[in-house]
Amino acid sequence: MAIEKEQASGGLKEVGGKIKEAAGKLVGNERLEAEGKLDQAEGKTEKNYGKVKGAVKDQLH
Repeated sequence: MAIEKEQASGGLKEVGGKIKEAAGKLVGNERLEAEGKLDQAEGKTEKNYGKVKGAVKDQLH
């Protein structure tokens, strides 16, 4: 199964969200922390979409 571009970009967004959340906690910025959590959720969703897309492609070929 090949890695879809959504899996890669979703993974990067998820990692970026973790960094943003940690930075928000460190400086006491609740908004930055919340944005980090949102980025993580978006990244996980995008990554899972890529996994499903890849699985469907594999089944069709």
